[in-house]
Amino acid sequence: MSDKRQKNQLELAFMTEGRSEASMAVDEGTESPMAERKAESPAIREQLMEEVIERGNLQQALRRVKANRGSPGVDGMTVDELAGYLKGNWPAIREHLLSGTYKPQPVKRVEIAKPEGGIRKLGIPTVLDRFIQQAAMQVLQRKWDPTFSEHSYGFRPNRSAHQAVAQAQQYIAEGYRWVVDIDLEKFFDRVNHDKLMGEMAKRITDKRVLKLIRAHLNAGVMENGLVSPMEEGTPQGGPLSPLLSNIVLDELDRELERRGHRFVRYADDCNIYVRSRRAGQRVMESITEFITTRLKLKVNSEKSAVGRPWERKFLGFSFTSNREPKRRIAPQAVKRFKERVRELTRRTRGVSLEEMVKQLAVYLRGWREYFGFCQTPSVLQGFDEWVRRRLRTRAWKQWKQGKTWFAELRRRGVGKNLAAQTAGSAHGPWRLANSPALGIALPNAYFSSLGLPTLLPVDSSTCRTAVYGPVRTVV
Repeated sequence: MSDKRQKNQLELAFMTEGRSEASMAVDEGTESPMAERKAESPAIREQLMEEVIERGNLQQALRRVKANRGSPGVDGMTVDELAGYLKGNWPAIREHLLSGTYKPQPVKRVEIAKPEGGIRKLGIPTVLDRFIQQAAMQVLQRKWDPTFSEHSYGFRPNRSAHQAVAQAQQYIAEGYRWVVDIDLEKFFDRVNHDKLMGEMAKRITDKRVLKLIRAHLNAGVMENGLVSPMEEGTPQGGPLSPLLSNIVLDELDRELERRGHRFVRYADDCNIYVRSRRAGQRVMESITEFITTRLKLKVNSEKSAVGRPWERKFLGFSFTSNREPKRRIAPQAVKRFKERVRELTRRTRGVSLEEMVKQLAVYLRGWREYFGFCQTPSVLQGFDEWVRRRLRTRAWKQWKQGKTWFAELRRRGVGKNLAAQTAGSAHGPWRLANSPALGIALPNAYFSSLGLPTLLPVDSSTCRTAVYGPVRTVV
């Protein structure tokens, strides 16, 4: 390939917007991408691959991969190195994509601990493969998302976990006060490749895109230096996996709709709301059989159950048993919150109180953004008080001894008698952290000045459903 031709192809893909691809090709005296591929089969009715490698789509994919950061794959290439690699190698990569011969590298196996116990296996594709998956995902999602069920909320544009929780709450308020809580066992690890590709073939006529998806599924996993084949599953860690999961479970959505059920699904978390335990048990049996026989997946019998919504959790939330149910934070989520705060505020971390608050604030802001959606502000207020008490305990321990305790209390405005009484107290740090002296020495305003956020919603509202738009109910 000539240097001039190579330069033109790079410009088509990655230079700034200006002229169209066709006009650029004409101006340089070369053929357009469509014209140069004379061997392309006329049987391909769609030109999806051309959409995947379109300049604007590639630029968007590159921005997304850079924003997501992430670890290197098996080749060690970092996100920061991707743009430079593409400038030197894009013509060959583009040719492989257009001819249907692109071969992804194996994914890197990474194991992380689940919050509720156990191990979640992730498969980290190379940065290049993540870029190509992202470009393909953007095109396919634009085409397929409008065809998905209204009851599916996971990994979709303009949809969120909060919307799913609000919809579940509405079902309960309407009198559907039993839930069939279905948990799919190791869903991403058990997706049947043949079943998935059969569903994909119904939606895609461009065989090059089908071959690309199959190649990603069959790329294999590298673990401890050895590559093992993947005969089932879609590795979590690649941009395509969430979209493929919705393809697999769209059949479940359609079956539930056909049966007239009220349900909410977020990825592999599916809750079906019914009026009685007996109806729930009947639904659990029939849907379990459908999932096993039709979808070739397995229901986790230990985590799946028919129960009251206030006895179960859904996406980190639960509900009160009132006639008008309120959203509350599930006990498991509360436990994880306290464990994380204890970890960030432990004495042995060896950081200053100011640095500790700075690191803690990052976690608390993210946590508030999600769990601030609850409707139990008194619980959030209690967490605020508990966090500040943890920090006062940490400060008291840092001061170490009686003379320092007294001096610090006096320096921070505590009266002489109260400072002496507190410094000489036999009570432990946790008890003293709730004393009047520590409240004066380390007031709430002091922690606010260090950047410690409150967990209460900024608008002080107990219900923020309106932020996410109206919830549509299927009757």
